[in-house]
Amino acid sequence: MHHLVWSCVHTTLTSVLLLLLTSIGMAQVMSSTNYQIQSDSINTAGGYASSTNYALETTVGERASGFSTSTSFSLGAGFQQMQVVYLSMSPADPVDMTPSIPGVTGGTAIGSTSLTVTTDNLAGYELTIEAEGSPAMTSGGNVIADYAPVGGAADFTFDTGAADAHLGFSPEGSDVVSRYLDAGSSCGSGSDSSDRCWDGLSTSPRTIASDSSSNHPFGTETTVKFQVGVGGSVAQAPGTYIATTTLTALPL
Repeated sequence: MHHLVWSCVHTTLTSVLLLLLTSIGMAQVMSSTNYQIQSDSINTAGGYASSTNYALETTVGERASGFSTSTSFSLGAGFQQMQVVYLSMSPADPVDMTPSIPGVTGGTAIGSTSLTVTTDNLAGYELTIEAEGSPAMTSGGNVIADYAPVGGAADFTFDTGAADAHLGFSPEGSDVVSRYLDAGSSCGSGSDSSDRCWDGLSTSPRTIASDSSSNHPFGTETTVKFQVGVGGSVAQAPGTYIATTTLTALPL
């Protein structure tokens, strides 16, 4: 796209993915409001012992324990053979926001990216987003402010006043957290609607999607929409504005 540098602002948003893999239990045999026991066994003796240089956990009374494999399966038998969680996240494409925004009259530019998180962890996962800088979107020494919802909750609509120049985001999908659900006119509960419940980026991780159970093998897709708004009375400096975000998937 070609444009006159004095008359428009071109916005680009780059998403950087961070995928962390963690080994934890993937089954639960007993649970309460605050705790889960992932695995248990009945033994005659054993326990935990340590010294300056070593730590030892023992059990007495288990039969046929240990780790074994075949062509198609693997088995960890016994109390000491804890399970390993599978967690994956598909790459999210960089976002090139369109159209270019005229620097004289202002306007809006939009873009989106999607990713799929898959885990066999019975406790589920959470997906967070954070910005590399504050404000997130910059072009040399020029900036576009992070969107600031009114009243603390996400805004039902993306509102740009005449004196505003800001970048916001809105996640969509079956696992988005309650902050981004709407009841038809406000955010915080209800269901997920397209292009509703807008928020501002932060350098602190913000949870955008979560599930409390396994979604293996198909996973769950989450789409993150971004929008830049520049008001008609803002003399926004022309240039290519870039924001870098980190999306992180973690098991719960």
